[in-house]
Amino acid sequence: MRVRFLTHLPFACVIAAAIWIRVIVVLGYPAPMWFGDSPEYLESAVELRPGPTRPSGYSFLLWLIKPFHSFTVMVSVQHAIGVLTGVLVYVLVWRAGRAATASGETGRWAWRAWLPGALAALLTVPVLLPVHQIALEHMLMSDSLFTFLLLAAVAAALWRRRATWWLAVLAGVLAAAAALTRSTGLPLIAVILVALLVRRAGWRACAAAAVAFTLPMVGYMFWFKAEYGQFAMAKAGSIWLYGRTATFADCRVIEPRPELRVMCPERSDPRISRPFAAMWTPDSPFRDLPGWIYGDQANELAGEFALDAIKAQPVDYTKVVVRDTLRAFEWNRGPYPTPWTWLQYEFPEGEAWSDKQALAAEKYDADGGETRVVRPWAGQVLAYQDHVAMPGTVLGVLLLGGLAAALPYARSRGRWEPLRPVRHWGTGAMLPWGTSLALLVIPAATADFDYRYVLPAVPFACVALGLALFPPSRPRKEAAPEDDRKAPRKKVSA
Repeated sequence: MRVRFLTHLPFACVIAAAIWIRVIVVLGYPAPMWFGDSPEYLESAVELRPGPTRPSGYSFLLWLIKPFHSFTVMVSVQHAIGVLTGVLVYVLVWRAGRAATASGETGRWAWRAWLPGALAALLTVPVLLPVHQIALEHMLMSDSLFTFLLLAAVAAALWRRRATWWLAVLAGVLAAAAALTRSTGLPLIAVILVALLVRRAGWRACAAAAVAFTLPMVGYMFWFKAEYGQFAMAKAGSIWLYGRTATFADCRVIEPRPELRVMCPERSDPRISRPFAAMWTPDSPFRDLPGWIYGDQANELAGEFALDAIKAQPVDYTKVVVRDTLRAFEWNRGPYPTPWTWLQYEFPEGEAWSDKQALAAEKYDADGGETRVVRPWAGQVLAYQDHVAMPGTVLGVLLLGGLAAALPYARSRGRWEPLRPVRHWGTGAMLPWGTSLALLVIPAATADFDYRYVLPAVPFACVALGLALFPPSRPRKEAAPEDDRKAPRKKVSA
């Protein structure tokens, strides 16, 4: 019992530090930090209806917490979800390490019973302790819930060497919940299905996962149709892609039809990224269209223009996607997409409050919605913020490590087996690694780069590295019965 406890002692230290700093954060900032999307999430929760531009899985969580009428309870729940995300990372890596060290094929590792717990605890540090992860949990935003749901779906798919049908169903349901929380999760069911196939789960498990994913999505779309008259997940599905193409779109190359020329992007402030300017500033063409971004005409024109721009300038589109994906790995954060947006992801020194926020918050918590800075706790949070941040380059190292860590296992028992690391990586690290990379590429391909989009990729990169590092297990050969080995062989006469 004592040895078992000591193997988990490193993680106990990490989780204690993670809980401690989150308690200090809630004491110093008892209300959430607001973002531009926050009022819509809150209004959807108060009225229990689908949001017009974003799926409402997060709003459903807010609705469940609404009887407490407390934003402090809300941020506490979100911090608890962040801690549970770290616990999932630990469990997945520790189970893989325990299986490796317990295997008779890896005798040189057998005496290192402490290694799975120590390595798993180390890989939870980028998830539990950096200040920007904690700040994201403290925002009235969907990201922390989305990350947990998607990681839980990946955990269900990886829980057994060959997933059973009920684990596949669980993975599909959790993936659907993640996609209904943030639409970025919608394509990731494909990654889960590919992983189930590679892990030889069988067609029944794959079909069960696909059905379990599809049913909640279709149900939500019927709910959305009942509210807005459209069988969709959002009214403005094409405007985000239009914002992406505004980065490079050149109407002299695209040559749009006359009715479409109104969508040619403009930008009067060079400090603001082109996608942000095309969506939210006075330069936005949506300002001249009825219904703004919510109107049918806006969505139709935006979709047509975006597709024309990609067809006419495919090389420029590819360059933008690659450039914005690589932004995630920069050492320091910069003023992007605006000089003020990136600062919203840090704990503030003072208080700020707008009338729009006040009106939305009053329906949920009449007393606690305003951003408050409580000393001396807030001072401790700000000091922590100055010293405990994770550069984006660390995420790049995690991803490279998760891709390369299986290579040393190409040599086993004195023989070279080139396909062994491929099989090991494909049946383990591939799913979390592919999910992590997809979470970086999808926003860069469909919307714009934002530092908020980088953080959900971190837990998956940590899991991928942990699964790749531990040796692959070999199927044990069945020994012949002892009686058969000892019995003398009889000669057979011709």
